[in-house]
Amino acid sequence: MKLSHLILLFPVLLFLLSACGKEQTTGPVKVRWDREICARCAMAISDHAYAAEIRGGRKGKKSKIYKFDDIGCAVVWIDKQNWKDDPKTEIWVKDIKTKKWIDARKAWYLDLKKSPMDYGLGAQAVKAENALNFEQARKHIYEVEQRFNPHIGLPKDITDVKSRKKPESAEGRDRK
Repeated sequence: MKLSHLILLFPVLLFLLSACGKEQTTGPVKVRWDREICARCAMAISDHAYAAEIRGGRKGKKSKIYKFDDIGCAVVWIDKQNWKDDPKTEIWVKDIKTKKWIDARKAWYLDLKKSPMDYGLGAQAVKAENALNFEQARKHIYEVEQRFNPHIGLPKDITDVKSRKKPESAEGRDRK
């Protein structure tokens, strides 16, 4: 090969090599199944139908990807982040039928009674009968949290989740 050909080919090769090293700045990323853990509960991410990812971070900082084994873990976790309402924050969930990533805020959720962390929701891109939108799914997740993890605090905007009945005081029981 002539030196002139190599000189012309060098910039193309350099461009291709630099493109390989660029980090993705939007969208979901590949999950290393059974090798990565949920950012909230630290369980292995292993079920291809229920995984979720959140991309975001503090304003002015580079976005970061967080991985979850269940949309319930992702919702409860994101609600505790001060950057949750940033328009750049992305939430992705696997479609239970196609196993492809879909926008969690546009997905429809079916109550399947099972999921890795027992929130019982499976996402899909297509609306189905009795499917929940993202906000309805979010409320469902906090109803499950109240049943199984009553010590957690609820976000202020979750208004129709039934609150736990407070136990009577000893004085109140004695008066009856």
